[in-house]
Amino acid sequence: MDQGKRKLLKRAAGLGACGLLGFNVPYVFAKKTHTVRVLGTHVTLQAALKEQAQKDLGINLSFEPKGSAAVLQKAAMSPESFDLYEQWSNSINVLWYTGSIQPIEKKRLRYWDEINPLTKTGRVQPSASIGAGDAPYKLLHVQPDGSLSNQETELISYLPYVHNVDSFGYNTNVIEPGIPYKTESWGWLLEEKYQGKVAVVNAPTIGLFDLALAAQAQRLMTFGNIGNITNQELDQLFKILSEYKQRGHFSGFWTSVPESVDFMKSNRVVIESMFSPAVSALNGQNVPVIYAAPKEGYRGWHGVMCLSSHTQGAVKDAAYEYMNWWLSGWPGAFIARQGYYISNPQRAKNYLSQDEWNYWYEGQPAASDLAGTDGQLSVKKGEVRTGGSYLKRFSNVAVWNTVMPSYDYSLQKWYEFIN
Repeated sequence: MDQGKRKLLKRAAGLGACGLLGFNVPYVFAKKTHTVRVLGTHVTLQAALKEQAQKDLGINLSFEPKGSAAVLQKAAMSPESFDLYEQWSNSINVLWYTGSIQPIEKKRLRYWDEINPLTKTGRVQPSASIGAGDAPYKLLHVQPDGSLSNQETELISYLPYVHNVDSFGYNTNVIEPGIPYKTESWGWLLEEKYQGKVAVVNAPTIGLFDLALAAQAQRLMTFGNIGNITNQELDQLFKILSEYKQRGHFSGFWTSVPESVDFMKSNRVVIESMFSPAVSALNGQNVPVIYAAPKEGYRGWHGVMCLSSHTQGAVKDAAYEYMNWWLSGWPGAFIARQGYYISNPQRAKNYLSQDEWNYWYEGQPAASDLAGTDGQLSVKKGEVRTGGSYLKRFSNVAVWNTVMPSYDYSLQKWYEFIN
């Protein structure tokens, strides 16, 4: 194994047959049900989605959900173990350059022309900021020399589908509500008045940026490019953070959404890194948490669906059908009810009520109580989604989840800090 591949596999560990004649095809498809193995996280590998897809497509799906680091490590080292990979765009560089995934043909994607500009141009609208780091459009198209870039070709490295912006949540019983995009700030994570009541997500490609944004907002340091932090800048950042930790500033570092919910619900913390479903869960349990719209901008993430380099033949055909299904409308509506977006939202709109669409995508007050993916109350009448509309939120991305050139060093510094 060459040194480059060894390095990429190290990064992964840190992160988390059909030769049939034409007239035989209908007969074989009618008699044989193919199984597509999907490796990913609990974000998209949900039982309700699996059940609906199998019903709609007539295929079998085998879901293998894991934590983000374990998912990436397995995909990088064992591409023969899956057919489709579902995670986030910051895993693309690792998977592509280890040869774990193959190009996807745009001509086989039924709804490609409906996919909005976010992953095609980097901006959901012309006035939007692109955001630092691994903005997904930079990694989308496969070039003739095998590299990835934003230069359009007929081959892509991933299917764009689920995405969202992340920030932090805070308990309004303790912290006075701020003004979205004006007073709410990543710097609040390092406010001394919240000492001992702060938590951060334990993920070096995510929590690191939350704390870097916080340090910069507090004017404790600045970065030349926050999406490509240098080793020297990492040394400075972790010196600052270690001083905070020694003073007992951080209550904990969570590794799952349920854990983050428990931190806030038990009053262990009053402010922490959060993902959208955790905020919805807490609000449903009458814990008054606001999901901040930081004036510095959000940390963005984009889901990617990738095709294993080992998948061929009829299973590959079935995998394409599953990819197309994800953009067919129903799945996009389903994940909207947990606060996530889909790359062709207008088709999902057909499966949402007008009240749901107005709340989740348009940023309008809920005209009625709205249910989540579990059918339970998620949004109460009159509530407004923090940060506003889809266009507004994705026009304010500060940085994307990113695997930086300094990733190996940042991983070392992160775990020194955590431990």
